[in-house]
Amino acid sequence: MRILGIETSCDETGVAIYDDEKGLLAHQLYSQVKLHADYGGVVPELASRDHVKKTIPLIKAALNDAGLTKDDIDGIAYTAGPGLVGALLVGSTIGRSIAYAWDVPAIPVHHMEGHLLAPMLEDVPPAFPFVALLVSGGHTMMVEVKGIGEYQILGESVDDAAGEAFDKTAKLMGLDYPGGPLLSKLAENGTKGRFKFPRPMTDRPGLDFSFSGLKTFAANTIRANEDDLQTRADIAFAFQEAVVDTLAIKCRRALKQTGMKRLVMAGGVSANKYLRQELEVVMKKIGGEVYYPRTEFCTDNGAMIAYAGMQRLKNGETTDLAVQAKPRWPIDQLAPIK
Repeated sequence: MRILGIETSCDETGVAIYDDEKGLLAHQLYSQVKLHADYGGVVPELASRDHVKKTIPLIKAALNDAGLTKDDIDGIAYTAGPGLVGALLVGSTIGRSIAYAWDVPAIPVHHMEGHLLAPMLEDVPPAFPFVALLVSGGHTMMVEVKGIGEYQILGESVDDAAGEAFDKTAKLMGLDYPGGPLLSKLAENGTKGRFKFPRPMTDRPGLDFSFSGLKTFAANTIRANEDDLQTRADIAFAFQEAVVDTLAIKCRRALKQTGMKRLVMAGGVSANKYLRQELEVVMKKIGGEVYYPRTEFCTDNGAMIAYAGMQRLKNGETTDLAVQAKPRWPIDQLAPIK
């Protein structure tokens, strides 16, 4: 069985083809970074228009890469939410329409379930159950995962997501969009200990996150110090260290609370090298294991949507002719796979 997956939830257009026996057959991704750079962030209307232009050509390219035709596709999976409503409508409309035209099932996929299952695309996938840290530009949450669709949210961000805080702080430092990766790069030259940032919400019980205060702390620190390259690198180091420490502390708590020793990390921020190093240390200390997708599958992509769609289709899930986009869609509302 082969599934074509379409991802258009924000500012990446992703298309992939997944075979339940052979694995990933093709993967196409287009980033809108240059389109939004002049505005310092994603412009929803521009994102939607660009998805309209790019999705069909990427579908054709993926089919060509895999050496397949439409007759070889057994289902169309598309991101139905959460995300930007206009962008979601583009992928949902195209996906549902192609499924109707090709006379195959259509499967709406939860964007964050796609991220959560992205490590399953690796040669050594994690086994259930595990604790998942989903950390991206739009979401930060800790989830207890007993199986596909069996999700309990243990904690989530009450304001800015971790990736959003990275980008906003990078903007305060005069870095180009998207600033998160550039801030992390700058932090590599930072001096440990020169600045000390708070670890928000770690001084109280619970697994919720809050990162907006770190952005304000960074803004005050920037204003109070000389604007030279080394100072900016030191501030970047302190900010990144605070975010990573906070995430690591919450991961330790979640693992202790659930009694698990298997951690999965996914989402755009999971590509952060410093975060990966710290979580490796955390898991080594407790004799556990940490899993994450390869870097190209940390950001939004069609491969994770195709994989998640395959699991849902094999469970007998499809949708009718209605085109639905769910900009808000709690992951714990998904049906478990039997």
